[in-house]
Amino acid sequence: MGARLLDACATPGEPPRGRVEMSIPEGSGAVKIYTKTGDKGETSLFAGGRVDKDAPRVEAYGTVDELNACLGMSCAQLAEGDVLGCLRRIQAELFDVGADLATPTAAATKKQIPRIRPEQTTQLEQWIDRYTEELPPLTRFILPSGALAGATLHFARTVCRRAERCVVTLSKAEEINPEIIPYLNRLSDLLFVLARIVSHRLQMPETTWEPS
Repeated sequence: MGARLLDACATPGEPPRGRVEMSIPEGSGAVKIYTKTGDKGETSLFAGGRVDKDAPRVEAYGTVDELNACLGMSCAQLAEGDVLGCLRRIQAELFDVGADLATPTAAATKKQIPRIRPEQTTQLEQWIDRYTEELPPLTRFILPSGALAGATLHFARTVCRRAERCVVTLSKAEEINPEIIPYLNRLSDLLFVLARIVSHRLQMPETTWEPS
């Protein structure tokens, strides 16, 4: 089975600068969807070894996977453009986060495991700054609402916060890549801004919070 290539834009509005490659080695045959190896409530880590499926590490990368699925829903609701390019780039990076979490930092592996790097968090900050300039100032709390794609991004933001909490819990028990928590923290901020951008461009008004 050949490689799947995903275009990734580095800056909104600019052509893709690179590609994220996810491939299955040639000659390895079709991937079997079910293996039955997890039927007793355990799963394998990338570096080997078995852990319970409700272990903090599995909960952490499983929640990151859930976040990625939420972003997939958002992508399905967006036309081609800069926001969609950003989300596709983030989806690829979330696979890196999952691989990072699924592989203990001290584990020996035959293949190099992608690890989240500080410059990836910096890129999120640059996107936040760039899109914030396009938005009207936020003077009051807003409710998750707006256009469908915007509301879906608000939902993704809450899942991102939960993923961050799971990773924090994991970090108290096991050593992890310290760059993951800042990345998820900044990503939730970006998703909030992107939710506003989508609704703003569609001229959908934001619903402000009125205390009961």
